[in-house]
Amino acid sequence: MVLWKLALCLTIGLSCSRPPAPRVAHAKEPEPAPAPGKTRRIIRSAGTTRAARSYTVQTPRIEGQPGRITLVRIIANGSVVKEGDLLAEFDQVQQLDLGRDTAAKFDDLSHQIQQKKAQNRADAARRTAEMREAQAELSKARIELRKGSVLPEIDRQKNEVTAENAARRVASLEKSHAARDRADAAALRILELKGDRQKVGLERVETNLKRMVIKAPLAGMVALENIWRSGTMGPAQEGDQLYPGQSMLRIFDPSQMLVQTTVNQADGARLSAGAKAKIRLDAYPGLEFDAVLEYASPVAASALDSPIRFFPASFRILKTDPRILPDLSAAVDIVSEGS
Repeated sequence: MVLWKLALCLTIGLSCSRPPAPRVAHAKEPEPAPAPGKTRRIIRSAGTTRAARSYTVQTPRIEGQPGRITLVRIIANGSVVKEGDLLAEFDQVQQLDLGRDTAAKFDDLSHQIQQKKAQNRADAARRTAEMREAQAELSKARIELRKGSVLPEIDRQKNEVTAENAARRVASLEKSHAARDRADAAALRILELKGDRQKVGLERVETNLKRMVIKAPLAGMVALENIWRSGTMGPAQEGDQLYPGQSMLRIFDPSQMLVQTTVNQADGARLSAGAKAKIRLDAYPGLEFDAVLEYASPVAASALDSPIRFFPASFRILKTDPRILPDLSAAVDIVSEGS
């Protein structure tokens, strides 16, 4: 019995002193080693995503209509549009009324111009006939003067007075007809200028009507801008009255996204052509994207009263992902290899 208890204790002691089995660790996939003679350095920075191609749509400026204009239609936020698709539309009632009035005035002035031209032609023909009659009388009086040697003295003096009066009448008609021609031309020109002004007004109304219908200048995704409305900030809605030049929405191409960042002056020399980076979005911690240097400013800038200078740089994200939207904060790890 004693031997049996001794063997049992010996077995328990050996089992307790045995070392635990080693755990097999899953090693990470090693990153590619740098080129021989090169050292790898990671430059970390923060940035913001933006689209390489984007367009900001503003409330149109309507000539001749000061103040705010009413929005009657706007596309939904996040919509995907093609070039030429309708984005927004504004109330056109006032411009349509103005266009009808302007068109009516232009049509009336066109008839007045035609009537004035016809009247000028008739008056010019009448003056021409009057001038011919006066010239004929002058010619007749001059012929009577040639008979002076055979006529009595009293008749000769009468013919001289008649010829002098005819010459004065011809000279007077020449001056008055020239003045009347200028007056008629000036009156016609005034009507033509009035017609041109109404025509310009009609063209302006047509331009305003086109501006009130906003279409997409490029294909992409729509992002509505927040504006001040009814005491709060929010996207524009149908029925809102907007000021001219106010930003309403943006269109961006999600297939080409960039990350705008800054690199301090000490690391700016490492921003060479073809530099690569890893992009991590703060909104999606598990995502990582490869990027390549698109542009780096050759001039460093600094904040006010700061001795540290930074180089602005843009990195193009190589992969397309619907979750990459503009104005997202991102962490940028720039891979730099040096000697």
